[in-house]
Amino acid sequence: MKKVIRIISAAMALALIFSLAACGKSGEKTYVVATDTTFAPFEFTDASGKFVGIDVDILAAVAEDQGFKYELKSLGFDAAVAALESNQADGVIAGMSITDTRKEKYDFSSAYYDSGVVIAVNGDSATATIDDLKGKTIAVKNGTEGATYAESIKDEYGLTLTYFDDSALMYQEVKTGGAAACVEDYPVMGYGISQGNGLKMIGDMVQGSSYGFAVMKGKNAELLTKFETGLQNIIKNGKYQEILDKYIAKA
Repeated sequence: MKKVIRIISAAMALALIFSLAACGKSGEKTYVVATDTTFAPFEFTDASGKFVGIDVDILAAVAEDQGFKYELKSLGFDAAVAALESNQADGVIAGMSITDTRKEKYDFSSAYYDSGVVIAVNGDSATATIDDLKGKTIAVKNGTEGATYAESIKDEYGLTLTYFDDSALMYQEVKTGGAAACVEDYPVMGYGISQGNGLKMIGDMVQGSSYGFAVMKGKNAELLTKFETGLQNIIKNGKYQEILDKYIAKA
């Protein structure tokens, strides 16, 4: 009888252990990460309707390397930052430039991409240099390095800036003549032109800031550490370069 009781007790103990383990697993934190909607090649929807891009793939590779779960929310850049600031998101990965001003509000990972900005005009435009744009209207995208650059030269060239939340709408404004040019991050514009967006770059690339993964300052340190560790690991094992090569053609 005692032997039977011991067997039953052992079985109950094992059941309790598995139950607790299952609860722990099901209770594992899932991080909410906000991103942009159309910022190819960093985040965009492909021909099959799948949400893809450099940021999307890097996050997936880092999460796999570090063993954490996440929910990616495609909101648009401004909305992604707003979600982070209102605690509706734990982090943001959206081609977000690391700037001194932003460092006052957010904690960033090390840079996962070094960018730059370029000016683009309609493919059949005779515009060849920035001097040809004096007194003209320029389209920019909210919250981007391109917008910051355009604002820095606005007075010098007498530019009127018009703002958009979406790169595709910004490009359309140039193609329809509503703006003489737009300012965009180099990899984004380069990818767009390769996909036939109807624009062409003029002048030289202006060195911009680097992109980083962001959390609110003083919050979600664990997530930031996991991202940083995972990023360095995928750089070392070659997965990072594999992702870049998938979206950005080698020169």
